[in-house]
Amino acid sequence: MADDLIFYTNPMSRGQMVRWMLEEVGAPYETHILDYDTAMKAPDYLAINPMGKVPAIVHNGRVVTECAAICAYLADAFAGAGLAPAPADRADYYRWLFFAAGPVEQAVVSKHLGLEPEGEQRRMAGFGTLDQTLDTLETAVAGKNFVAGERFSAADVYVGSHIDWGLQFGSIPSRPAFEAYVAPLRERAAYQRAKQIDNALIAEMQAPAA
Repeated sequence: MADDLIFYTNPMSRGQMVRWMLEEVGAPYETHILDYDTAMKAPDYLAINPMGKVPAIVHNGRVVTECAAICAYLADAFAGAGLAPAPADRADYYRWLFFAAGPVEQAVVSKHLGLEPEGEQRRMAGFGTLDQTLDTLETAVAGKNFVAGERFSAADVYVGSHIDWGLQFGSIPSRPAFEAYVAPLRERAAYQRAKQIDNALIAEMQAPAA
């Protein structure tokens, strides 16, 4: 039932990553669209995520927040979709899923905010420098169809979303390895369904009031 899986999001947010993952899973889900100024800060949503941010899911009464955690959770909760490697084969899966959630996210956002660590600060910053982080990310995807083995997984949803988004908006510079990796991901039916849903919601939100 859809109300067993509830998705809280805003189409202009990282919720797009989770939308894609949900479409890959293929299970029915209910979507709640929240605006930034009111619904995300309302008591009923803060009871779900005290950070007042999206996305979040509630599955069978259990709350999961943080995009990488949601992707990993959904891969396990809906194992029939085949979106997680076997437990013995998850080294690269966990490595690159959480590399994107940690150093990649931090490095890209810090650059956008004009915060670039220098000298001793680089030892404290988990990502070191943006260039170092991107060089490492390139090693993860160069010459590969998938980031964690021989088949598509939740790690490709999450890592691919970061690269896809970064290339579109210029927060990650174009490199041949990045372009080659994301090109087939953009052709996936679930990716395209997710984009169509969120783009339609964005258009509706931005349409002038009648």
